[in-house]
Amino acid sequence: MAGNNKAQKQAPQRVLVADIGGSHVKLRIDARGAVSRFESGARLTPAQLLQGIRTLLPAGGYDVVSLGYPGMVFRGRIAREPHNLGGGWVGFDFARALGKPVRIVNDAAMQAIGSYRGGRMLFLGLGTGLGATLIIDGVVEPTEIAHLPWRRGISFEGHVGERARQRHGNRKWRKAVLEVVGELRAALEPDYVVLGGGNAARMKRLPSWVRLGTNLNAFTGGVRLWRSGRYPVTLPGSVSAPPRGARR
Repeated sequence: MAGNNKAQKQAPQRVLVADIGGSHVKLRIDARGAVSRFESGARLTPAQLLQGIRTLLPAGGYDVVSLGYPGMVFRGRIAREPHNLGGGWVGFDFARALGKPVRIVNDAAMQAIGSYRGGRMLFLGLGTGLGATLIIDGVVEPTEIAHLPWRRGISFEGHVGERARQRHGNRKWRKAVLEVVGELRAALEPDYVVLGGGNAARMKRLPSWVRLGTNLNAFTGGVRLWRSGRYPVTLPGSVSAPPRGARR
């Protein structure tokens, strides 16, 4: 990954985390600073992303950058253009454009990394689309489950993404989410499931083995990208015990 070796070997003091969503880009320096944001949308390009970052934050205010990208990332590089943004992402050199070392992961993976509490975790990000990441004993495995067909030829994302919620209403959408969670749990056998993303707060009654995350965990995950010691990231196998109700 781009960036100088010295910056990658030392634990950086200031990490700029950019969480790129379908409706907003959220920025924070480290895991406890103030959150800044600007609108994204279906036409957002890398150049517009950089313009938004430069407008809100001075380049001297951070040392390295973590990008949570809403699409496929392979070995730290964007591998496919996003479904919900503009074009020009594949092959774009963010490190050169920002003048800082940059690490890129899928946006659901970044929030999953910040939500992880040990064991086998399945993270599902309920937002404009659907993001899914497995973390198994500290090893992070982003997936493309969202775009696999589920029922009637419609993908998992097609049933539980934002368009489905608006089309069917919250009650039917919640039911579909729980059905998806149940089927993925049966297939992947996690100890527990974390629901994150902007729509997770719309959920009500949850099984004991499901807990709500928070979008703020994306910033924790972005910092962990640089402080975990390895990249692609591998987390400690037992950050803490899994939540109560987790399946053993």
